[in-house]
Amino acid sequence: MIVFRQADARYPFLWESADQPAARWHALGDGPAHYFADTPDGAWAEFVRHEEITDPADLATVRRRMWAIEIPDEPGVAVRLPHPVVTGGTDTYPRCQAEAGRLRAAGARRLVAPSAALLGGGATGTIVREGPQRAAPRDGIVIVLFGAPDGLIGWTAGDAARPLDDLLARVRHFGDR
Repeated sequence: MIVFRQADARYPFLWESADQPAARWHALGDGPAHYFADTPDGAWAEFVRHEEITDPADLATVRRRMWAIEIPDEPGVAVRLPHPVVTGGTDTYPRCQAEAGRLRAAGARRLVAPSAALLGGGATGTIVREGPQRAAPRDGIVIVLFGAPDGLIGWTAGDAARPLDDLLARVRHFGDR
């Protein structure tokens, strides 16, 4: 399975230690936790939301490395929390971290959740039919793998890349309801 992640090109694209800052699905010291999106739109949206980018002029200055990463084709455990919790702001992180901790204690090493950053139908690809056309929209998915990144292979899909301008309208920004 190929998933996507963007990262600052100065650093590795995956964490190797538990020194990772806390995020939605892991608390401080619970890492490494590797967050992936099922589409490049999802990977970009997570960055845009996290950095609180809402101005197209700021979006134009983004330069990050986009990675396509091969992960094992294994089913993940679906997170079962209310949609406003899994897509909420940082105030919902403790509840998400507790759920992830409960699932990990039960043996889960891979979680699957709706993208907090992409609005419903916010992942949009392109098809070619009498020229390039927008593909049917779909919801974004986040996949979180816990543990050492052994066996995960990444390919640079874009260096000094940036999201498309139309992404801002598809991002669930902090504070949006």
